[in-house]
Amino acid sequence: MLLLAITFIASLAHIDKYYIPAGSMKPTLLVGDYLIADRYAYGLYCGWPCGGKKIWTNPPKRGDVVVFRHPVLEEDFIKRLIGMPGDKIQIKNGVLHINGQAVKTEPAGAFTETYERQGFSGNYPLCANNPAIGETCIKTLKTETLPNGVSYDMLDIGDYSQDNTGVYTVPEGHYFFLGDNRDNSIDSRFHANTGGIGFVPEENLIARADMVVFSSSGLSLLSFWAWRKGRYQKAIK
Repeated sequence: MLLLAITFIASLAHIDKYYIPAGSMKPTLLVGDYLIADRYAYGLYCGWPCGGKKIWTNPPKRGDVVVFRHPVLEEDFIKRLIGMPGDKIQIKNGVLHINGQAVKTEPAGAFTETYERQGFSGNYPLCANNPAIGETCIKTLKTETLPNGVSYDMLDIGDYSQDNTGVYTVPEGHYFFLGDNRDNSIDSRFHANTGGIGFVPEENLIARADMVVFSSSGLSLLSFWAWRKGRYQKAIK
């Protein structure tokens, strides 16, 4: 009943609802999270007088978790906004660099979950260890703090090719996105025409993700024993 009530209120408030089917934004967003996102967070739709375009009254901020339309696939994605127009982004030995400066990164322990199928897709998580089904999957947990002071936790699984990149110069009118599950995210490090996201045009931004309203670790919503009680009405940051 609570979820139905929130969904109804969200519809009246011009808020969109989304389900998280994959783990690229762990630990911020988990597989099975149901969230709401404010599509007017960055401005208002003008309608026919403006050719159906959006009036940008509140520009996106570095560190926002954003829902956007993929530049090629025409599907909705959700990632964290890292690079602003004109920024130079690079990852060296797994450390994010913005405009030549390493982002502050601090150890934050470990992220653990059960090695089992997750969500409707039934995929297994990637792990830093090599667990058997039903055992504990471990990833290194770190806290990143962006130049504007936004902090969040991210995951490190191990050494991957995307831990060392060239320099990405974000074009004007575009943005650069990364997943918080850094080694298990197809994001702006990969070109949009080769299965990645690439640079996302400003007009493709849809909404800012604000709150997880409900979450289930089960393969079905009917698996009430798998509901995550600690994630009801959990703010996204």
